[in-house]
Amino acid sequence: MNKIDVQPVIMAGGSGTRLWPLSRAGYPKQFLVLSGNTSLFQQAASRLQGLGHGQLAVAAPLVVGNEEHRFLVLDQLRELKAEPAAVLLEPIGRNTAPALTLAALQALEGGADPVLVVTSADQTVTDGAAFTAALRGAVALAAEGALTVLGINPDRPETGYGYIRADGDRVAQFVEKPDQATAEKYLAAGGYYWNAGMFVLKASVWMAALERFRPDIAAACRAAWAVRSSDASFVRPGKAEFSVVPAESVDYAVMEKCPGVLDIRMQALDAGWNDLGAWDAVWQVAEKDAQGNASVGDAIVTDSANTLVHATSRLVGVVGLQDVVVVETPDAVLVASRERSQDVKLIVSRLGREQRGEQVLHRKVHRPWGWYDSLDSGPRHQVKRIMVKPGASLSLQMHHHRAEHWIVVSGTAEVTNGDKVTMLTENQSTYIPLGQTHRLANPGKLPLEIIEVQSGSYLGEDDIVRFEDTYGRAAK
Repeated sequence: MNKIDVQPVIMAGGSGTRLWPLSRAGYPKQFLVLSGNTSLFQQAASRLQGLGHGQLAVAAPLVVGNEEHRFLVLDQLRELKAEPAAVLLEPIGRNTAPALTLAALQALEGGADPVLVVTSADQTVTDGAAFTAALRGAVALAAEGALTVLGINPDRPETGYGYIRADGDRVAQFVEKPDQATAEKYLAAGGYYWNAGMFVLKASVWMAALERFRPDIAAACRAAWAVRSSDASFVRPGKAEFSVVPAESVDYAVMEKCPGVLDIRMQALDAGWNDLGAWDAVWQVAEKDAQGNASVGDAIVTDSANTLVHATSRLVGVVGLQDVVVVETPDAVLVASRERSQDVKLIVSRLGREQRGEQVLHRKVHRPWGWYDSLDSGPRHQVKRIMVKPGASLSLQMHHHRAEHWIVVSGTAEVTNGDKVTMLTENQSTYIPLGQTHRLANPGKLPLEIIEVQSGSYLGEDDIVRFEDTYGRAAK
């Protein structure tokens, strides 16, 4: 049998607003660990790693994401001991059709034409073997030139998904999200499947279909790709060129136009799939007690039913609740009706309008060198706990408006303070005067943790002048 080259593509650019406050713009839901010890993104990557079999030659994944999350992608893949084929960084979100086009253009480099297996990074699957078998079936269809979509066997009249009407394995029609009565009719009639937003098709087949139905998107993406730049695993299309690419989904741009025109097939998937689009979906897939309650973290749930409690930093107790979602983080708490959980996005929109930090970042902020956790703040002070990974360092920098005290909690710190470089260990400290050039580095093999006390007239993160930076953030 002839070998089939398969290129997994993971779409990891979403913002996950409906899972706020756990999901933030700077740390969206695909990178969260909602259960177990791996994130949704890591689960997606692991599922695709298992696709190789027989004549299928499966490459390392292509990841399409945004600039802000690039080190999260690499860190989480390295935890799996996996390296990406490339990380394609969108300078601005343009929906899934341009994202898939970037992946197709990358896959076609050097004359190759693999079958792309395209999945988002924020879905769950409970039956991995059934998922792998369905994808292999879809690859076989795509290898013959068909555009192939995954259709989920529905188990309820769901109004939150679009539907696919299929005649055998042929797609007859794509249907918009229905109302309750229509969804019930679909379930009763049979032949209707949830649209999972997963696509399997050759890179050249996608480009040909896009050229046919949306030549404007194809041309704009090609223009941005032509001026791309590369940096290690990262590939960046031209920012100005990509900013004018029309924003459109794969479904609207191509798939919905294909029935009756191009060879479009559906592979049925019955593998415990869920896209975790809102807290109600998280409750649906969670392990529950006899009263239908699900909890994560330090939670006490009493005299309640069909309720989800997700605690991250402290004890949460609930009494007498039914069909409610309670999500606690160190800086925000959400309490919502489970059936209204889609409307959490209204809170996120308001946070954005009011330019509140809780929309974008957690109290604990991840950086390529480690993380910092803002423990306390006042008009002229701020206290942070900082962790620096082994071998990592912060930028060589200075501040115009604040001084800093550093106390080592654990590990070894290499401190550049003006023209002096010193080594500090547990319980030792140093003082960085206002305006002094400085750097914190971890030369050891264990994580470095310090407490930083800032004092001054302005304590914003934008009061940083970088002179040298490992991560390309220094002023030009």
